[in-house]
Amino acid sequence: MLVSVVLPCRNEEETIGRCIKTIKEVFKRDKIEGEIIVSDSSTDKSYEIAKSLGVRVIKHNKIGYGNAYIEAFKHTKGKYVVMGDSDETYNFYDIPKFLKELRNYDLVIGDRFNGLIHKNAMDPLHRYLGNPLLGYTLRHFFKINVQDPHSGFRAIKKEKLDRLNLKANGMEFASEMIIKAHKNGLKIKEIPINYYPRKGRSKLNPFRDGWRHLRLMLLYSPDYLFLVPGLLLFLFGSIFTSALLFGPINLFGIILDIHPMILSSLLTILGYQIILLGLYAKTYAVIHLKEKDELVNLINKYINLERGSLVGLLIISIGVIMGIKIFYIWSRTNFGALDQIRPAIFILTLIVIGIQTIFSSFLLSILGLEQE
Repeated sequence: MLVSVVLPCRNEEETIGRCIKTIKEVFKRDKIEGEIIVSDSSTDKSYEIAKSLGVRVIKHNKIGYGNAYIEAFKHTKGKYVVMGDSDETYNFYDIPKFLKELRNYDLVIGDRFNGLIHKNAMDPLHRYLGNPLLGYTLRHFFKINVQDPHSGFRAIKKEKLDRLNLKANGMEFASEMIIKAHKNGLKIKEIPINYYPRKGRSKLNPFRDGWRHLRLMLLYSPDYLFLVPGLLLFLFGSIFTSALLFGPINLFGIILDIHPMILSSLLTILGYQIILLGLYAKTYAVIHLKEKDELVNLINKYINLERGSLVGLLIISIGVIMGIKIFYIWSRTNFGALDQIRPAIFILTLIVIGIQTIFSSFLLSILGLEQE
């Protein structure tokens, strides 16, 4: 059983040598047939140190945590791939624990929060705010029961890793692996590990890397990026647009009239468009990324190009009929002054939504051509 241990390295000349020696000791002690791959983008002596210890060094100039792993994964030969930082924050003597769990699981992650986090090992901002908040977001968005999704000490079966098609080039790579593992049905296991103070300068940028994690989670969760905000805007806008059609509203002593109705119309159209964008994203994920989604399946079952276009035409027709009524009223005044601003706003809203519905039906049908 060949095991590949991958070490991302950028300017870790102080620790890379000790990490490699520790891993070699583990291989010897536990009779593990293993290889060590250092993915290096350093400008210090890390490359020379790693090379002198007889391990494989993949030299590249791509900066980023994810880039380091993506470059190294191309060269791994082991049945199992172990990942760990080269700054001595993780205890590589724990490698056999990970390999043991891989007999029954596909991805094993070291859980620092259920182990021992040594003094000064983790910045208080990361420990008590950043990691818990991002971890909660990931669990809530994707229903994944992982307590420490940003741990850098993990192991995965090579055949499963090849299926994930990982792309993230920064620290968000850790979140992407877990999200895609979950979406691909991999069995995930966490084990407690200890976390130690790093040697040398940290490469972590709290706000930039935190945002990259959050951005990736939003991109992989169209429900929270598109559907939820879109639905809220659409409901809020359509309720007030409809209510203001019949005249001003006194809301807590505030008179809402024409201008709030224009804003409500804008929110209705905007919310509807955002909802449609969410449906495009979910349909693409189902058709081309082979994900599963009940909403898309329901839409494909009951709404096709013809039905969607018919609904759009019906909405436009209601607007046109209301417009004809306004034209009739105008003609009765010999085309003089006309006070029909409220119905005009309502008609405009209906026609725009109807047009959006028709063309969205065409686009959803195009996205679904492969499935048909």
